[in-house]
Amino acid sequence: MLKPLYEEWNAKINVISRKDIDNLYLHHVLHSLAIAKFIQFKPGTKIIDLGTGGGFPGIPLAILFPECNFTLVDSIRKKITVVQAVAEALELSNVNTQTIRVEEMKEKFDFVVTRAVAKIDQLLPWSRKVLSKTQTNMYPNGLIALKGNMSEEIKLIPKFEYKEIIHIPTYFNEHYFEEKYVFYVQG
Repeated sequence: MLKPLYEEWNAKINVISRKDIDNLYLHHVLHSLAIAKFIQFKPGTKIIDLGTGGGFPGIPLAILFPECNFTLVDSIRKKITVVQAVAEALELSNVNTQTIRVEEMKEKFDFVVTRAVAKIDQLLPWSRKVLSKTQTNMYPNGLIALKGNMSEEIKLIPKFEYKEIIHIPTYFNEHYFEEKYVFYVQG
């Protein structure tokens, strides 16, 4: 169901690399679901997908966690147009979309999820601005980022920060994930 939707929209508005659309399930959907291997969100959890682009990781997570509330944001309107259309076509009543920059947001969330948006030293202050103080999940509220090679970015985080870095091949054995990580930083 997802692939035909994305192929149709991608022909109009390029939100996924044209040469990568054939790898939608592995490179985008399964990659997004690595977050669900890291944490099982409790019903009612509020999650913001910061810089959602084509709706990743937000759309796959919203499908998997229908009792959680997802807000998918991007500063580029055409990307949000696609994400909103996909969410509506899939009848995802737990997805809200907004064309906004995180610095302008007033709402609070339990978790920030993100993929390929910015370096961790930028993501942390943006995330902390929108994180709620109320804790309801197994992990304290925080940032969960899907990242590539972490060797340089890890140096950008103060030593006192509580963090976990999980190599995605711990969850999935496909070659594509060899240099991919789930990176959690407590809010």
